[in-house]
Amino acid sequence: MNPFTDFLAPVRSALRNSDFLRAVAEVRGDGGKSLALGDGPLRCLTATEIACLESLNNRADDWSRVRVVEDFDPKTVEASSFHGDVKLGCFTRPARLGDGLTLPSGIYRCTVANCVIGNDALVRDVRLLANYVVGPGALVLDCGCITCEGTTTFGTGAALSLGPETGGREVGIYAEIDFAIAAAVARSRSQKERLEKYRQAIAEYGSLAASSRGIIAHDALVRNTPQVRNCYVGPAARIDGATMVADSTLLSSAEEPTQVLSGAAVRGSVLQWGCRVETMAVVEGSVLTEHSHAERHGQVIGSLIGPNTGVAEGEVTASLLGPFVGFHHQALLIAALWPEGKGNVAYGANVGSNHTSRVPDQEFWPGEGLFLGLGVNVRYPADFSRSPYSILATGVSTLPQKLAFPFSLINKPTAAYPDVSPAFNEIIPAWVLTDDLYMLKRNEAKFQQRNRARRTHCALAVFRPETVDLMRDACRQLESVEPIQDVYLEHDLPGLGKNFLRERQRHPAIEAYRFFIQSYALLGLKEQVGRLLRTGNPEAALNLLTAPTDEEVWEHQRQILTDDMGLNDVVVALRQLPDMVREMARDIERSKAKDDERGRRILDDYADVHVAAAEDSFVQQSWHEARQIARDVEEYVAQLQPQETGSSATLLFATVDK
Repeated sequence: MNPFTDFLAPVRSALRNSDFLRAVAEVRGDGGKSLALGDGPLRCLTATEIACLESLNNRADDWSRVRVVEDFDPKTVEASSFHGDVKLGCFTRPARLGDGLTLPSGIYRCTVANCVIGNDALVRDVRLLANYVVGPGALVLDCGCITCEGTTTFGTGAALSLGPETGGREVGIYAEIDFAIAAAVARSRSQKERLEKYRQAIAEYGSLAASSRGIIAHDALVRNTPQVRNCYVGPAARIDGATMVADSTLLSSAEEPTQVLSGAAVRGSVLQWGCRVETMAVVEGSVLTEHSHAERHGQVIGSLIGPNTGVAEGEVTASLLGPFVGFHHQALLIAALWPEGKGNVAYGANVGSNHTSRVPDQEFWPGEGLFLGLGVNVRYPADFSRSPYSILATGVSTLPQKLAFPFSLINKPTAAYPDVSPAFNEIIPAWVLTDDLYMLKRNEAKFQQRNRARRTHCALAVFRPETVDLMRDACRQLESVEPIQDVYLEHDLPGLGKNFLRERQRHPAIEAYRFFIQSYALLGLKEQVGRLLRTGNPEAALNLLTAPTDEEVWEHQRQILTDDMGLNDVVVALRQLPDMVREMARDIERSKAKDDERGRRILDDYADVHVAAAEDSFVQQSWHEARQIARDVEEYVAQLQPQETGSSATLLFATVDK
């Protein structure tokens, strides 16, 4: 399934398989008895038990409406009052608070109304616990009001207005939604019939999520929080020191606990497995997908945040952020559709000009890996989705535009040119490939190491069919310029946006695009050859370039090798690779070394506190990989043409030795 074209199947799957919906249905069926207390029978209190409870300063409006499990011990309930229908478990095992600290389970100094409190739970010093099911082993301590009022859907079934705040890209929310599904719905506005079916499925989900009781699932912790209202708090979730959690779903598990901590506020939102909201952050009317977080006064309003993305100090409103977006400083991001993610928002970035002095009906499509530098201003509408891994340099202000040159640097002009507006910036296509390869490849490795998403596929490779095809398009555009001139604008080169390109930058961009397109294809060939040789099939390896395949990525690479590069001999093609990986390793080291050179010129002790490029672990890893590729190529060529030994194979390896 391609989630960008089929967004109905996942919500239908959730309707059938959601643990959250299953828990709500169980509570709706029997009031929460089986979820908290199991299948055993309940009984009325005996006169002796009532007397014991009252001797411990407990009170009830009507003790006959308090039902208990068979092994209930009244000595585990103290100084509490009970109202309406209450069901209590047995409290025999100590409650574990962490760090080796335990307390007796039971109910102490609480007001309880219309609740089910599960076996071995601890409910202590709660001013009001009303209309809740507390699962077995849950801890509820030192809280104000924990209530369920009326009927709630726990923040599901609602619609987010992503992109234009005035509407038009509404996305219905279910608890298990991921960023790819949300992007597909937001960008498929012409598919009216399918959108209506999606809306109906979300409405069905919301009806199944409806409950008149809140749920605190087994082994969850709710502590030191003045208000928890209309919430589903999943297994092993932690709410500790929050200011408020209301009308929300917290999906959680023991392996991936979701946490709302230290002054944070969450309202009308869904937090998925492993999410964290803390240190005065605010999440309102939003979805945080698995292993995303908000912290340090960050605000997430009406947005959906992809896995492994964090928002701190700044504000994200009406936006969809994909995986691995770095947002760690005071900045503003409004009405951005960024499902590709993997970018950065630097301090002072003002990416929020969605007003055209009339209504906030504009939007921004940043594109994968976009780096928004210090103090950047982006005017809407803007579409950089065809310029992945580009950089807006410090202080740049961009005009409304559509950009289509990947790996570009957008910078302030260093000189004025006739017939070029002073509001235009200068673009250097492929600059990231030629001058900042260290950053690009380091981020790729970092994302692979830090990816914690278990349910969402994140395409982490920078060079893959989608980005390579964008480079091929950009390369063709640059090659087709007619006539040659000193400066080019949008009408000369479609895709430049509101920027100008100097002729001196055109040829280096073409060469860089070609180099990385070719290296992507040759690396694919190497992997295919290695796979076939390991299975003892050298004949198939020799025919790789002439044999079409159904393997999508390899077929894409094969066509580049044959159609773009004119290669039909596997050995000839392989021999080009060692020099190319050596060049990439050299460029990675060179781009890191530029920082060293500049730093030593400015700071006397720079070398004492910074690792030199040659000693940098990632630079060394790059050289190690280059040497390993050369060894592999040497071995493959020897197996494909065993008569060629000695000097030619040795030369292949030598070319990647520094």
